[in-house]
Amino acid sequence: MPIAIALGLWASAALAKHDGRPAAELLDPAAFAPERIVAPPPAPGSDVAKQELAYLRALHRAAPAERIARADADGHDKGPHAFNAVTGRDLTALPATAALLARVDAETDAVVDRAKNHFRRIRPYRTDPTLPHCGKGKGVDDSYPSGHSAFAWSTGWTLAQLIPDRAAAILGRARDYAEGRQICAVHYPSDVEAGHALGQLIADRLLHDPRLADQVAAARAELARR
Repeated sequence: MPIAIALGLWASAALAKHDGRPAAELLDPAAFAPERIVAPPPAPGSDVAKQELAYLRALHRAAPAERIARADADGHDKGPHAFNAVTGRDLTALPATAALLARVDAETDAVVDRAKNHFRRIRPYRTDPTLPHCGKGKGVDDSYPSGHSAFAWSTGWTLAQLIPDRAAAILGRARDYAEGRQICAVHYPSDVEAGHALGQLIADRLLHDPRLADQVAAARAELARR
């Protein structure tokens, strides 16, 4: 392994958070301030918000039990392995790829968490307690943007650029994973759309960041060998 790549991986490990992921440090918080990168969600009680609630109710009612169960399982299982089937690889067993995806996920979470705290949107099942949804749900107001949607699209976009011959399947999986948040009625459609926009933006920015060039190259080479 080239020294530059080894040092890059070592540095990522040295900066790891308590959950094993690297600390977010690459994206400028000012440049990625919530009010600069995403529009505010529909106002509570607005016609758009009411339409979103009606849409979620109809979507959940029409979804087959198998689809609801799959969406619920995805909601409890956030990690690169969600893309194992469509990539044809065990992504957690590829160290360079796993390190890059952990970096992308950490940076994505940092941006999304700031946006959630800024907008403080009430979850749909708290706005309408009669709305059927998957599980008990959170009791905090952090609906916008969807973190799971942002994860799906930041991870999916990264992998699609690294394995272009599987891009269609990878992005289809990202879309399916993110859509599950609506099927479970734990996020509004606009939450999921905002997560999509943020996830793809963040991944694209990181993939073109010269500070990650060695890690991106190492992951691409590793994936090409499989």
